[in-house]
Amino acid sequence: MFDNIRADLAAHKGDWGSQGFWAMVIYRFGRWRYTIGNRWLRMPFSLLYKIAFKAVQVVAGIELPCEVNVGKGFRIDHFGGVVVSGFASFGDHCVIRNGVTVGLRRTDEPAAPSIGNHVDIGTGAKVLGAITIGDHVEIGANAVVIRDVPSHAIAVGIPARIIKKGGTT
Repeated sequence: MFDNIRADLAAHKGDWGSQGFWAMVIYRFGRWRYTIGNRWLRMPFSLLYKIAFKAVQVVAGIELPCEVNVGKGFRIDHFGGVVVSGFASFGDHCVIRNGVTVGLRRTDEPAAPSIGNHVDIGTGAKVLGAITIGDHVEIGANAVVIRDVPSHAIAVGIPARIIKKGGTT
């Protein structure tokens, strides 16, 4: 847990006051509590996690449940309006900004995006549904992504159109 927190601090450029960093600390704590095998010993840690999770939601406007699979170097730039579904997954060195939603396309379909490595998601973007985002992808501000994005591409617009880096698709 502490190695991951040190890596998260480095990803947030050493800024202890970053709301994104604190959201990651609570996220890492929530993941760590599952390593406690005995249910009765885990219960007080679960209660502490739920209180801290709610505090981060209220104070920072970031909802990052511990059920999300997050890789190394994950960074939340800027606070406010960040919602990530517990069904989502992120690779290593991803960046998301304020106003980003990564989640379900329909409430009756519990499937969220699988996001690759080195993905940069711009302010206000919505990435929805059972889709796959490849590695080294940039998602533009306010884009609405509802279909797969291949590696080394840019997604822009509503609904997002996919542009291969260095050309068009």
